Amino acid sequence: MKNTIPGRGSNGRNDLDTKGFKQMLNKVPEITIFFWIIKVLCTTVGETASDFLNVNMNLGLVGTSIAMGLLLLVVFFFQFRATKYIPGLYWLTVVLVSIFGTLVTDILTDSIGVPLEVSTIIFSTLLIVTFALWYAKEKTLSVHSIFTRQREFFYWLTVLVTFALGTATGDLMAESLGLGYALTGLIVCAVVATVAMAWRFRLNAILAFWLIYIMTRPLGASLGDYLSQTPKYGGLGLGATNTSIIFLLAILGTVIFLSVTKKDLIAKKVSKEEVRMEPQTAFWQVAVTMMVLLLAAGTGYHWRHGVLQAEAKGNVAQDSSQSASADAATPSTATNTAPDMANNQAPKASPLGNVSNFQKITQDTLDMVNAGNLSGAKTRVDDLEYEWDNAQSRLKPMNGAKWTEVDDAVDKVLRQLRAVHQDAGGCKSSLEALLATLN
Repeated sequence: MKNTIPGRGSNGRNDLDTKGFKQMLNKVPEITIFFWIIKVLCTTVGETASDFLNVNMNLGLVGTSIAMGLLLLVVFFFQFRATKYIPGLYWLTVVLVSIFGTLVTDILTDSIGVPLEVSTIIFSTLLIVTFALWYAKEKTLSVHSIFTRQREFFYWLTVLVTFALGTATGDLMAESLGLGYALTGLIVCAVVATVAMAWRFRLNAILAFWLIYIMTRPLGASLGDYLSQTPKYGGLGLGATNTSIIFLLAILGTVIFLSVTKKDLIAKKVSKEEVRMEPQTAFWQVAVTMMVLLLAAGTGYHWRHGVLQAEAKGNVAQDSSQSASADAATPSTATNTAPDMANNQAPKASPLGNVSNFQKITQDTLDMVNAGNLSGAKTRVDDLEYEWDNAQSRLKPMNGAKWTEVDDAVDKVLRQLRAVHQDAGGCKSSLEALLATLN
């Protein structure tokens, strides 16, 4: 099998009857280094822009999703009406799909309460079904043959599902399994490098392209997290707003360059180019690749989940021991009444164990708000977000319902403190509600 750039099929024979097809130039750019650069930039924007709209603009997940969904439909209308690849229009569509795909996963996780494990399985299944239908209809999954409306529909549906799947996979690794975005990024880079190397050794180009396409989503999220986090926690401290602006400008500059130079243009007619996967070769490669991925992912998940479960049980046992020690140290006499006994008893342990760190950060932030120092409170709440996110893998297994309750309260605090136009009353009430939930 002849190797080509990932995304280009290895067999160029024209064995489809294309007489009924509308003659269009390919609607997707050539797969060059510029393609992957902009793709990673778009995935980072999808992460940071959704956070900006949800938190800083205080639209919430539902409001942000509705706004982005409507805007995406408008851009899709113009994208499908075009008869050729237009860099600005194409990449604007990718940016919006990236944001919307991120929001779909976030809504399932944060608003509906679907575990990331379930979301990953759902989107993986949807992706397989989409690929199966696409191939059954067109006999190709190559991005170098997007010159009919039907193929373009399958292409964008696949892109949307890959963004949602990449978000679920990345969040599962970084947050639920507690690996963090830095380690998740390194793992994803290793997977991408392995796939690229396998492609050089005759892995099907279309298969390699879509595997890398999915993996660039958590890679972009890791990059966005590194840039937006404060230096105190190992980031550059640019924040979601500045990171989004910088990457949007970078995308704009690259798109303008490509529009002028046309380095990513595929100017080939359908009657001259029909790219197909080789069924026999591709089938066993897909089967082997899926087996390897399932084995590696399943083994890694089972091991890490076991570690977290053991840590959660250890934390519960430790908290119970501390509570028992406090009860034993509590003075009591035979003349104590029931109310007195109740007053002398140690406070009941939290379902999430020791949450004093979160209580202190929340109280510090509330004190700053009461003192009129909203800018200081906004800075201090960064510590709350970082500590809470890092503790997710440890706390959630202890009590999922309580964790979700506190997580919702934390999100409300972040939206109030990071709003473009802060409201002191709203900040105060959200912090007091969080304290009550923690207590």
